[in-house]
Amino acid sequence: MYAWEQIQKTVDYMEAHLQENLQMDKLAKQASLSPFYFQRLFGRLVKKPVMEYIRLRRMAVATEMLRQNKRILDIAVDLGFSSHEHFTRTFKNTFDMTPEEYRRNPVVLNRMTKPELSLHYTLIDENVPLITDGITLEIGRKQLAQPACFVGFDVRMPVQFIGGLGTESGKDPLGTLWDRLHAEKAGIPGLLPDGGELGVALPSDKETEFCYFAGAQADGPGAPAAYKSWTLPQGEYIVCTFEAENFEALVTDALYKAQQYLFGVWLPNHGLGSKPFCAERYASHDRDTTQMEIWVMPAPLEST
Repeated sequence: MYAWEQIQKTVDYMEAHLQENLQMDKLAKQASLSPFYFQRLFGRLVKKPVMEYIRLRRMAVATEMLRQNKRILDIAVDLGFSSHEHFTRTFKNTFDMTPEEYRRNPVVLNRMTKPELSLHYTLIDENVPLITDGITLEIGRKQLAQPACFVGFDVRMPVQFIGGLGTESGKDPLGTLWDRLHAEKAGIPGLLPDGGELGVALPSDKETEFCYFAGAQADGPGAPAAYKSWTLPQGEYIVCTFEAENFEALVTDALYKAQQYLFGVWLPNHGLGSKPFCAERYASHDRDTTQMEIWVMPAPLEST
């Protein structure tokens, strides 16, 4: 058994027993490792200490349970907390809101994703679907014959947010940007009636930041006053298409896993890097959407 398989076995065990008092010795035994080596290997592969990972996964599951009609005390007990107060304090420390506040306003949260370590070690051919851990993804090439123009808004983000979706918990700071676009979209002139929507991460003039743009497709370049524009250049793209069971899973867990696979496994194993932008294309970034695409322009890997 490979080392990642040992840790994945333990991750799967944790997921099935989140309501229990998970002890380090028992978890290490699942992986057939000593507690010392288990903690070292887990931290290396999952990028979180064991007990912090368990806490963050419990909080991620709690967000799903809070969308149901169960009492908060019952949710606390189901997830192994000793009291309503303990659960509420942990939830607030994680997401900066109480369970009651989240239930009243269930915004998209940046939550800990259950890792699927096989995604780091499985290489698929072009146009061959990969089905794993609740998502389906496929990678191929597309040619964009004409530039595609988008109008919307942008925001600056700390660079550590890149790739952190699903690993650092808290309120998703990009959700507000998309909400603003959808609130004003009907009044933006020049948008295509059946055009899609796009989110794109771009370099900033500061090393500690990056820019994120959210926009709707327009009939040409440029933007009215108070809006920003961005153009997807014509040319060849590597396109990662993926689906999830619902919108929240699509823009959190599935997006994180697809990005990790595309940039961490598929492109490097094909001797490729990418131009300095990453575009997320949607038919619409709304609650009914369960499929999206990541578009990147391929570039040769720089030799070291």
